[in-house]
Amino acid sequence: MARTVGDFIVERLSAWGVKRIFGYPGDGINGVFGAMGRSPGTIDFIQARHEEMAAFMASAYAKFTGELGVCIATSGPGASHLLTGLYDARLDHQPVLALVGQQARTAVGAHYQQELDLQAMFKDVAGAYVQTAMAPAQVRHMIDRGIRTALAERKVAALIFPNDLQDLPYEEPPRAHGAVFSGIGYTAPKVVPFDRDLQRAADVLNEGSKVAMLIGAGALGAGEEVKAVAEALGAGVAKALLGKAALPDHLAYVTGSIGLLGTEASWDLMQGCDTLLMVGSGFPYSEFLPKEGAARGVQIDIKADMLSIRYPMEVNLQGDAKETLKALLPLLKRKEDRSWRESVEKSVAKSWKTLEDRAMAKAKPVNPQRVTWELSPRLPDNVIVTSDSGSCANWFARDLKMREGMMASLSGGLASMGAAVPYAIAAKFAHPDRPVVALVGDGAMQMNNMAELITLAKYWERFPNKCWVTCVFNNEDLNQVTWEQRVMEGDPKFVASQEIPNFPYYKFAELIGFKGIYVDDPEKLGAAWDEALSAGRPVVLEVKTDPEVAPLPPHIGFAQAKAFASTLLKGDQREGNIITDTARQMLASVLPGEK
Repeated sequence: MARTVGDFIVERLSAWGVKRIFGYPGDGINGVFGAMGRSPGTIDFIQARHEEMAAFMASAYAKFTGELGVCIATSGPGASHLLTGLYDARLDHQPVLALVGQQARTAVGAHYQQELDLQAMFKDVAGAYVQTAMAPAQVRHMIDRGIRTALAERKVAALIFPNDLQDLPYEEPPRAHGAVFSGIGYTAPKVVPFDRDLQRAADVLNEGSKVAMLIGAGALGAGEEVKAVAEALGAGVAKALLGKAALPDHLAYVTGSIGLLGTEASWDLMQGCDTLLMVGSGFPYSEFLPKEGAARGVQIDIKADMLSIRYPMEVNLQGDAKETLKALLPLLKRKEDRSWRESVEKSVAKSWKTLEDRAMAKAKPVNPQRVTWELSPRLPDNVIVTSDSGSCANWFARDLKMREGMMASLSGGLASMGAAVPYAIAAKFAHPDRPVVALVGDGAMQMNNMAELITLAKYWERFPNKCWVTCVFNNEDLNQVTWEQRVMEGDPKFVASQEIPNFPYYKFAELIGFKGIYVDDPEKLGAAWDEALSAGRPVVLEVKTDPEVAPLPPHIGFAQAKAFASTLLKGDQREGNIITDTARQMLASVLPGEK
């Protein structure tokens, strides 16, 4: 048969280096699927259970490889289902391409079945580049420009293909007025600020006596440069959530995560510093940074629109983190007075001891913090860890100690529930020889993660390393929001919205051919992790955790403490159990008066 537009799409994607596409079929995109079927071995199609999950997989694939993530869906509901996963990529600055079908060109505008205004629908999430193909000769430059835009701007691009167009014979652009001849290929440039601006930044940093660094996802791959700069400045280093794997946690000056999910050491670092260096981070919560005017600031980011929006920086450097730090380092003067660094290290040691004490505190039946505390020393080398949003993200952020070579991520800017399992599946496709661990709350598991276990069941035997574990924190509660109701709103737990059904997740795992493990005794957690990580097949480890262990921030203001106390006066359903050892430790620092 003649070479179709669908055939050309597959060929062109392959020429751009696309090896894998995540998605779900449908008649609106069948011309492209038919072309993939006619080109075995060209592109590996991964069938998710739902288009949203496919988009999450594309986002995670981009995070874990540094390459373009690609997802595909049919017209109408297939296209609209992609949106949440695409927004995850958009907010975390990941290059993702969405390929979507549309009804026939002659039907567009006729209120036809499954006809949506896709260009308008994708305009926000894929505003960098969203186009609809109307002629075969247009497809070439659409693919080329869409991919190049996604890669260069680290954004989402969306290409819309009417179903009748996909089956037409492909035509190259004519050599005529109005035709466009495009080509493939993109190499990221070296982006470094001018020397004069580097010197301005160095002057600020050299003059500071108490330097704090905050690193994010932009610092991934710049670990050695971050270490060198931190050593020269005698700085402590806090990590935004997406930068968790940027530096190993065995370094005595690394304070760990920051913010609502952060550590006491990170809070102390930010409140005590006189100079702040932010590297590749869009950390959103300004209340956890120094008070305005309390510290001078320098920021490095590849994107100009992320500069000086969280803290008023004195020097803003647009550039690649690794290259900019490398250029900045020779201009820095080593601080001989290490008293600030020593105080940071003492704070870090104290913070880890506090976390251990909280993890080992008694609970009914299992302290959720202990789940990750027991996992931390058992993490295999080169592991990839994913987390869902919710209270499990607190324990992921605070208790897991990253080592060199590990990777970790979650839905950061969007903070969407339901991303941990598709992220973990994408991690396995990105690095099939590496172990993968996903941490999931029972709310997110019920929402959409369970179905994606079926996706893994379809593919897991192809991976050379079979270690893939998802741990479900079963507390029958939408726990993060429950505590937000109590602490932020001063309301008791709203039972109708917060309680969720109990379900035997480990038995579901067994039903689809995985290993299931159930734990309701904290003394058996360590052995359970050992068993799960050595099983040689996918595992669901279900732990019955206590919903009354508070996933609260490292520093609670008086207003939050007062709101929390008011929930007891209003009559919270579980008020007799709420003030556990963990909550007492955290509230004791602010009650009865404000600090």
